[in-house]
Amino acid sequence: MKFTKMQGLGNDYIYVDCTRETVENPFDIARKVSDRHFGIGSDGLVLILPSQKADFRMRMFNSDGSESEMCGNAIRCVGKYVYDNGMTDKNIVNIETLAGIKVLTLTAQNGKVELVRVDMGEPILLPKDVPVASDKESFISEPITIDGREFKVTAVSMGNPHAVSYIDDVDNFPLSQTGPKMETNLLFPRKVNAEFVQVIDRKNLKMRVWERGAGETLACGTGACAVLVASVLNNLSERAATIKLLGGDLFIEWSEEDNHVYMTGPAVKVFEGEIII
Repeated sequence: MKFTKMQGLGNDYIYVDCTRETVENPFDIARKVSDRHFGIGSDGLVLILPSQKADFRMRMFNSDGSESEMCGNAIRCVGKYVYDNGMTDKNIVNIETLAGIKVLTLTAQNGKVELVRVDMGEPILLPKDVPVASDKESFISEPITIDGREFKVTAVSMGNPHAVSYIDDVDNFPLSQTGPKMETNLLFPRKVNAEFVQVIDRKNLKMRVWERGAGETLACGTGACAVLVASVLNNLSERAATIKLLGGDLFIEWSEEDNHVYMTGPAVKVFEGEIII
């Protein structure tokens, strides 16, 4: 199988052009290629496929083999992949995902994409649609207790579910202990991506993320979008802010005009090769 390894802020995936390659069991392949000792090493596997609804279709699988609806860092890399490899010459590309069709605006220099702005669509805030096991009309700053500590959690879906909490010191937060317990909390029937956020000021937020099915990653694009939305709902930030992740920065905007969330960030090719599967 021919592959390309790419990363967005250190959130790395193995990309396969399935207009040329056939991947028959992506759940098992994702686990194999993601292994950082016996495989290539990644946060998961991304397949780029033909689409009857858009320019291309993206399927993404976590390192544990589970399939996710969307990944903001991965979709930026898909945009770079199809443009840099001559699969399209358009600067605005539509990508079909399990979370709907996303519109990418590509910024290229010398024929290579360096920056991608993604229309992530409208945030989903109704708890039953996130989903959260709650009959409330919204789930904003609701208490959840883990290991005796209470977190005020705001639930947002960006096509996949997120639980956003605010803490004073994100660098020293015991994410490896708290993250998996938030992910599997019974309030979240499809599990959840857990973001823990430190507010620097109203235009700068610092976060770490425990991703559903992958553990802590260096960045999460949908998570950064959820953090911005949650911060606006909690009156902690402006509607446009820089989200600082372990792997770098993303600029997120929540438009008042169309209620869409826009994410801007880099996409980088690491290397390409072949693996026997």
